[in-house]
Amino acid sequence: MMLSMLRKSWVRALAVAVALLVWLAVGGVGGMAQGKLAQVQTNDAAAFLPSSAESTRAAEASRDLVDTQTLPALVVLAPADGGQVTPDQLTAAQEVAAAVPDRPVPGGDGTWADRLTGDVVPVPAEDGEAVLLAVPLDADAAEERVGEERLTTLLVEDLRALLAEDLGATAEEAGDVGLNAWVTGPAGFITDLGTAFAGIDGLLLLVALGAVLLILVVVYRSPFLPLVVIVTAVFALALAGLVVYELAAADVLVLNGQSQGILSILVVGASVDYALLLVARHREELQRHEHPAEALGRAWKRSLEPILASAGTVIAGLLCLLLSQLGSNRSLGPVAAIGIAAAVLSALTLLPALLLIAGRRSRVLFWPRLPRYEPSVAAPTTHGAHAAPVVDDVADASGLWARWARWVGRHARPVWISTAVALLVLAAFLPTLRATGTSQTDVFLTPVDSVAGEEVLAEHFPAGAVQPATIVVDETDVDAVVAAAEDVPGVASAAPYTGTPAGAPAGDAAPVVVDGRARVDVVTEAPSDSQEAVDVVADLRTAVEEVAPEALVGGAAAETLDTQLAGERDLRVIVPVVLLVILLILVVLLRSVAAGLLLMAANVLSFAASLGVAAIVFDLLGLPDADPTVPLYGFVFLVALGVDYTIFLMTRVREESIAVGTRAGIVRGLAVTGGVITSAGLVLATTFAALAVIPLLFLAQIAFIVALGVLIDTFVVRSLLVPGLVHDIGPRTWWPSALSRRPEHGVHAAVEEPAEPVEPAAR
Repeated sequence: MMLSMLRKSWVRALAVAVALLVWLAVGGVGGMAQGKLAQVQTNDAAAFLPSSAESTRAAEASRDLVDTQTLPALVVLAPADGGQVTPDQLTAAQEVAAAVPDRPVPGGDGTWADRLTGDVVPVPAEDGEAVLLAVPLDADAAEERVGEERLTTLLVEDLRALLAEDLGATAEEAGDVGLNAWVTGPAGFITDLGTAFAGIDGLLLLVALGAVLLILVVVYRSPFLPLVVIVTAVFALALAGLVVYELAAADVLVLNGQSQGILSILVVGASVDYALLLVARHREELQRHEHPAEALGRAWKRSLEPILASAGTVIAGLLCLLLSQLGSNRSLGPVAAIGIAAAVLSALTLLPALLLIAGRRSRVLFWPRLPRYEPSVAAPTTHGAHAAPVVDDVADASGLWARWARWVGRHARPVWISTAVALLVLAAFLPTLRATGTSQTDVFLTPVDSVAGEEVLAEHFPAGAVQPATIVVDETDVDAVVAAAEDVPGVASAAPYTGTPAGAPAGDAAPVVVDGRARVDVVTEAPSDSQEAVDVVADLRTAVEEVAPEALVGGAAAETLDTQLAGERDLRVIVPVVLLVILLILVVLLRSVAAGLLLMAANVLSFAASLGVAAIVFDLLGLPDADPTVPLYGFVFLVALGVDYTIFLMTRVREESIAVGTRAGIVRGLAVTGGVITSAGLVLATTFAALAVIPLLFLAQIAFIVALGVLIDTFVVRSLLVPGLVHDIGPRTWWPSALSRRPEHGVHAAVEEPAEPVEPAAR
C-alpha cells in the first residue's frame, strides 16, 4: 500500500515537473513571437475582399491599362493665416517636392526614387489657399519590410520628419514660412491605423491583465491565487501568439490589427474563466478530500466536460466565420479558435501543475480563507449508476447565492416572465442600430494627422480626385459610360483614362485601350474614403449597368462598398449557421432538445437586448454609423461566449438533478455556481472593455456590445431568466431524455426557508 502511494506521488511529481518545463519553454519562445505579431499583420482592406467582388475584378482588369499601381501619400500644405499661398511658400513646397525622391530610405537601401512610380509634383489649389504634393509610392513595394517596419509607414514617417526639418511645419506648428502641413491619403491612413494598433502589444494587455488581477484579488481575497490564474492566462497567450505568428508568417492565415487585439482579449478572458471554474471546483473538493492531489483530481474530472464543451462551443462558433466572404472575418475565425484552444490547454495542464507545486501545502494558495477538510461532506450521494457530488442542502445555507437561489425558486414564474419582458423591451430598439458603414475619417476616436489632412484636402481640392472611381468598359461604350456617370448626383467629373501623369494637363491625349477595353475615371465630390463617396459609387454602378452591363466599377470607394455588402451578406449567412451549430452542441451535451432550444432562445434574447441598449447609447453619444461587421462580431462573441455560462450552470444543474430532481437541482446548481459565473462574467466583461483603450471606433463599439452583453448574460440571463424557466418547466426541461420522466423529490427542502434555524453540527 505504502509502495503504491509512493509510486503515485513520484508519478504526480514527475507530471508536474514535465508540465512546468514544457510551459516554461512555450513561454520563452511564445513570448518573443507575441511581440513580433505586428510584423505579420496585413491591414489593407482591399486584401480581404473576395475575388468575386466587382471592385476586385475591376482592379484586375485595370492592371493591363496602367503601367504601375500606386499607394499615394498626400502632403497638404496650407498657410497658417488661412490666406493665399505666397510665392515664397510655393517655392518652399517645390523644394520639399524635389527633396523627397533623393532622400535615403530609413534603414534601407537606396532612395525613395527607387520606390516611387513618378515625380512628386506640387499642385496649387484653384482657390490658391493650399498646395498638394502627391507622393506616388509603388503599391507592390508598399508591403516591403525594412527591419520591423513596412515601407508605407517609413515613407509617411519620413515625410513628416522632412516637413518638420525643412519647413518646421506640422498640423500644429506653422514653421518659418508660415505653412501648416499634414500627411494624409491612403498611405497616411494605413500608417495612423498601424500606430493605433501598436497599443495592442503593450497598453491593451497591461490594462486587461491589471483589471483582471484586481477583480481576482477581490474575488479570492488572496494574494497568491490571483497570481496563479494570471500566470495561466499569460502562458496561454504566449502559446497562442507562437502558433498564430508561425501560421501568419507562412501565409497559412491572415492576421490584422483587430484580430490580434481580439485574440489577446479572448485568450486572457477565456483562460481566467476556465481557471475560475476549475479552482472553484477544487475548493469544493478540498472539503471532501484530505490530500490536495485527490481533491484536484476529482475537480479536474468534474470540470473537464463543461470546460471542453464550453471551449468546443466557442471554437465551433468562431470557425463559422470561415463562411465569410471577407478575408478579415475568415482570418479571425481560426486566429480566435487557436486562442481558445491555448486557453483550454493552459487551464487543464499548467494550472493544475501550479496548484500542486506545493504538494500537501497547496491549500496555502487560498490563504487567508483556507478550505477545511470536512469528513462529514466527503462522501458523494449515489443514485443508481450515477455518483453526483451533491452540494449541501441550500435550505439552511446563509450565503448570498444560496439565498438568491431560494428566492428564485420560490418566485420562478414571475421572475422569468418579468425578466423576459424587460429584455424584450430593450431588444425592441435593435432595429435602430445603424450599421450601414463607417467613413475612414470616422474610424479614429482621437485626432490623427491623416484625418485632419483629409479635411483640409476636401476643403481646397476636388476631394475624390486622388483616388477616383474607375470603370473598366469596352472601348465602344466609353462615351455612353462617361455621360451616364456625369448624370449621377455627387459626381464631379468623368473622363477616359489617358495615362497622363497626375497634375499635368490632359490635352488631347487619346484614351488608353488594351484588348478592346478602356478605363473611365470618375471623380466624386466627396473624398473616396468617406461614406458619401461609397453611396455615390453604389448609384454609379446602377447608372453604368444600364448603358454597359459588362462594365466593372472599382476604386477605393468601390472596395469599401463591396466590403460593406459582403459584411451584410455574412450577417445573413453566418448567424443562422452559428445558432444551428451551438444548438446541436447544447442538445448533445445536455442530452435534451428542450433544454437546448430554451437556452438558445435565452442567448438570442440576451444578444438582441445588448444590441438594443448599444443602439440607444451610440445614438446618445453621437457616434457614427457602425460597420456591418460590428453586429456580426458581437453576435458571434456574445452567443458563443454566453453559452459558456449556460454550460457552466446547466452541466452542474444536470449533475444535481440526477440526484435530487430538476427543481431542487436548479436551486442547488445556481447556489454553487453563482459565484464562479459572476466572477467569470466580470472578468470577461472587463477584458473586452479593455479594447476601448485602442482609439478605434470599431473596437470601441465591439468592446461596449460584448462587455454589456456578458454582464446581461451573467447577472440577468444566468441568474434570473434561465433558473426561473427551468424551475417553472421542471423535469420537462430534459425532454426527451429519461431524466425528464423521473419524479421530483426533495424539492421543498431546496426552496423553502427552514422553520427552525439549523445548526451546522446537526447535518
